[in-house]
Amino acid sequence: MDLASWKKNGKYFTYKGKYQLFYQEAGTGEPLLLLHGFPTSSWDWNKVWNKLLAQRFQLIAPDFIGFGYSDKPRGYAYSILDQADIVEELMEKMGIKQAHVLAHDYGDTVMQELLARDIDRREKGEEGIKYLSVVFLNGGLFPETHLARRIQKLLLSPIGFMLTWFMGKKKFHQSFDEVFGPNTKATQQEIDEFWGLITEQGGQHNFHRLIHYMTDRINNRERWVKCLQNSPAPIRVIDGAYDPVSGAHMVARYKELVPNADTVLLENIGHYPQTEAPEAVLKHYWEFLEQIKAR
Repeated sequence: MDLASWKKNGKYFTYKGKYQLFYQEAGTGEPLLLLHGFPTSSWDWNKVWNKLLAQRFQLIAPDFIGFGYSDKPRGYAYSILDQADIVEELMEKMGIKQAHVLAHDYGDTVMQELLARDIDRREKGEEGIKYLSVVFLNGGLFPETHLARRIQKLLLSPIGFMLTWFMGKKKFHQSFDEVFGPNTKATQQEIDEFWGLITEQGGQHNFHRLIHYMTDRINNRERWVKCLQNSPAPIRVIDGAYDPVSGAHMVARYKELVPNADTVLLENIGHYPQTEAPEAVLKHYWEFLEQIKAR
């Protein structure tokens, strides 16, 4: 599927009575929720989409509010907690009670909050969405290991709103080159697609608002680390080791903090393993699911 078909075949649901949020949904079978990263969109999953469909999954991939083809309101209080609300509302509208999850970057953090909510509900004897398995790709699971790029730090600063007016495709391309592997850089077509999705509805001018997820990670660190340590769902981390933001150093910290850590490092792969090495990601994902079935 090309990007034009991705948009044409997508669906929308209304959030808070007024915001139109895009999601892609296809297939039948066990639900598999795909949560994308910052600053991109559900299109990040396009290289693994068809092969996941072939395994008889019902795939659900939303664009978070402020991203991709979803609405990007100015002045909106973007937060990880709100994005988790969006996922739960979408799942409720679709009648989904349980799902596998494949998450990346920003989506990792949203998934940590969803796992924490699942644990909260179980402790209270309440019903809600249950997660059958979770795979995290590169992301800031721990704020102390998230080595933010200079541009991210500046966007979070008091001058962040001004920077958004000077960010263009060339600067974006340079920033992406820094986090991809040495031999797996994004192609010009991929950069064009990423940037086109970012600039839908002037989305690049919201970067200084969206970047507050970094503060959310600090403020909720204890809750979001405990959910990894006490997860009722089996977890695997598949990580591009070369990533300067959340690569091998993040996995080392994960092993220190999470008992019986299940991790896979992809050498010379950067921050976007599902784009840089989709076959390797799928290989280790199938192995993980087979391990779960064998338990």
